[in-house]
Amino acid sequence: MKSYREELWFETKTRRAYVNITPQVEAVVRKSGVQEGMVLVNAMHITASVYINDDEAGLLRDYDEFLERLAPHEATYRHNDTGEDNGDAHIKRQLMGREVVVAVTDGKLDFGPWEQIFYGEFDGRRRKRVLVKVIGE
Repeated sequence: MKSYREELWFETKTRRAYVNITPQVEAVVRKSGVQEGMVLVNAMHITASVYINDDEAGLLRDYDEFLERLAPHEATYRHNDTGEDNGDAHIKRQLMGREVVVAVTDGKLDFGPWEQIFYGEFDGRRRKRVLVKVIGE
């Protein structure tokens, strides 16, 4: 069994952003040489997320509006009493999830229709990383 690990780094210009990272993950899978296995993709920061969905602009805006309604940035959070201003980002990350696992078949991501991998940023403007770990044969 092979194991391959790589980190992707992101620094968004805005506090919140949704970045389609499917091409970068596909490149890591190709580099790994794994033909049959799994790839784990997870955000290594507690104010960012990795999730799978459709890459459609209206849906991305819907996510952003939905998350802002559930955990508005300007609300009062006890976490912010520590001097931070990102209590909302921690909650948004919890809602969107930490990681995804995708099957690798014939050396390619084995997706359903329209599925893409996204990096969700909820407290941006600084460098953060995503772990990509490919395991298989």
